[in-house]
This record gives sequence, structure tokens and C-alpha cells, in this order.
Amino acid sequence: MKQAMLQKLGLTELPRIQKRDLENLVVPAHIKNKYLSMLKLHNKRKRRSVPSLAGILRGIHGSADITGEVKYSDTTRQRLVFDMEARLQENTEVTMAELKLFQTAAQNPAKPERRNHRPINNARVSIYWVEVLGDGSNRTSLIDSRLVPIHETGWRSFDVTQAIHYWSKSQKKTRLHLEVWTEGERPGSYAAEMAKRVRFSTQDPKENTLEKDTGAPELVFYTLNLDEYGSQGNCNSSPNSSKCCREEHFINFRELTWTQYWIIEPAGYQAFRCAGGCKQPKRGYYGYGQRTCAVMESAPLPMMYLVKKGDYTEIEVAEFPNMIVEKCGCSMDKIPPV
Repeated sequence: MKQAMLQKLGLTELPRIQKRDLENLVVPAHIKNKYLSMLKLHNKRKRRSVPSLAGILRGIHGSADITGEVKYSDTTRQRLVFDMEARLQENTEVTMAELKLFQTAAQNPAKPERRNHRPINNARVSIYWVEVLGDGSNRTSLIDSRLVPIHETGWRSFDVTQAIHYWSKSQKKTRLHLEVWTEGERPGSYAAEMAKRVRFSTQDPKENTLEKDTGAPELVFYTLNLDEYGSQGNCNSSPNSSKCCREEHFINFRELTWTQYWIIEPAGYQAFRCAGGCKQPKRGYYGYGQRTCAVMESAPLPMMYLVKKGDYTEIEVAEFPNMIVEKCGCSMDKIPPV
């Protein structure tokens, strides 16, 4: 994986990125939008199942799998917490997860000075997964972001599938923490002030106790029963099985010493890997070597990372090829898989 990433960037060695390079780091809006565009295409491509009619009906308000609580809230930031214990059944795969927030009408909003500004009709609402570290500090990872109409009300849905995957691989014994950020749809103080008109019921002090169900943040899951559909990795769960197959292999960029400061997004991903053996032909068959379990098909992964240019550090986005194993199969040592 390391060599593939260096080859994609045209580098011979890893960039020397230190923790101090992340201080006061601000991701430009065009970089964030480019990454989000790639991420949405990636999520659409890899999703194994779309919600069925039954799943869509479960997404209606009042049918939430988990109702959350608000840890803190102000005009532009919220921290939501969900108790996930025993919420996900064993031997199931989450194919999609949605965060649902109820947008309320702004109460007597202050009108910022226009100064011949172009009209602002939307605000950008972004969802971040919060990783709670052992020393009490936090690290965030961008999960979803979309434009929300300023002057409308109703339920808003955000795709938080990746957050559920992160949580299940690294912090399954803790509660799920999500942050909601509301920002201007474009740079400038006018857009930022207009964005403050986007209010969710979770920002109303009367609702923060969540004594009422109306307006509480909700998580809705769409799952597959692996007994019926087979495992995501396609490997047989039987310990006696040694057949070539694809098994799950999660890579946490935040734990690898050479990526923890270099890779900004994602925090980690399900890479998969090939495991098991292959039935061998008779010795000397056509003069080829052993048949081995190898990658037959792979997929790219969008990533946001830092690059060093002299004394400056910049943020870039790219799709790195062959990062995710899609299919495994047996091939001869001297015959490349097609």
C-alpha cells in the first residue's frame, strides 16, 4: 500500500510531515468540496444494497433505531452522542446509516448588512465523526456535507455510514460521537451570518433535555443479514475452510506512524485482503509454478493528504488506485490475473 501511494504521487520516499504541520490547518472550501464529490461517488459505487421499501418506511420519523442526546450546542456547532450498546445485531452488515435532524424556522433572525451581496439561499451543514482519544482529546473525520436551504423547515438526512464503520472498528465499546457544523455556502462574513439562520431543534434549549421525542436527533440503520446474504468479505466463517477468498482487513490511518499526520481523510477504511490456498495442478503442469490466492479486481480510494512544497504545507485530494480488494482468485505464479 505504501509503495502504491508513493507511486501515485511520484515520490521516492514518504513526505516528512510532523504534528506541528497540522497546527492551524484550514481545509480550503474547494478542496473539501472536491473530496466530498469523490467520496459520494465512492460510497455509491461500493454500497452492496439500497434500502428496500421496508427500509424506507423505517426511515420515517418515529421509526428510528437510536435516539441521541445533545452534549453541547451553539449557533454553529453541535455535539451529538448515541448509545450504541447492543443496537447492532451480531452477524449483520450496515449497508447504510442516516442521521436525521429536524430543521426549525429561525426566530426573529438578525438581518446582516447586505452591502450589495449576492443572495444567500443555503448554508453548508457538515457531519464529522469524533474519535475520543485515550488522553481525553478528540480527533474528527469528515463524513458528509450538503447544502441546506436557509428558509425551509423539516427533517434533514445525512449519510453517516462511514462513521458507523469507523466506530465499529475502533471504538465499539464507547458511545458514538458526531459533530454538526453549520457554515456559509461560500467564503465571507455575509454568508457566515446568513448560515446562522439554519437552526435545528437540537439547538433549542427547551429540547436539549430530549424529554419530548419531537426534534430529537435520530439514527436509522439499513442492514443485511449475513446468514442470508453472505459475509462482506466473502470468506467462509468456518475455521476449517482454507479456500482462496476475500476477508475483511480494516486499515486505521490514525494508528499507522507513517500516515497519522500525512493522511487527513479518511480516518481509515476497509481494504480487504486475499487469504487461503488454491488447489495445485500436477507437478510440472505446462511448466508453470504454484497457483496462489491473489487479487483479481480492485477499486480506488479517495483521500485528502498533505504535501510539502519547500517550507510550505499544502492540502491535496486524489483517488489512489488499487486500494480496495474487490475480488480474489487463484492464479499461476507466471500468469498475471486478467
